[in-house]
Amino acid sequence: MNTQLKKGILELCVLVVLDRKDCYGYELVSEISKNIQISDGTIYPLLRRLNQEGYFDTYLRESQEGPPRKYYRLTELGRETKKQLLEEWLDFVKGVNSIIREASINE
Repeated sequence: MNTQLKKGILELCVLVVLDRKDCYGYELVSEISKNIQISDGTIYPLLRRLNQEGYFDTYLRESQEGPPRKYYRLTELGRETKKQLLEEWLDFVKGVNSIIREASINE
């Protein structure tokens, strides 16, 4: 898949997953990787930026497997942004699908 396209939608994917449940970084990568191939190096800069923009809070939780983990929790601003981005994405997909169907009919 085109890297630029993937980067553009990754913000929405992060917000959607965090709206379902709080996650630590690696867990978030694992959740998204079930459907989209991404790397750790892609997600952590995005998490820093989204955190600075106020889309989520962070907190530490003890881990049985090592040091405490940094968890990300969506804020109200994050939920509102997720809702807006999701609406934009669904409209975009609808438009693209319409173009594709039209092209298929004309072939």
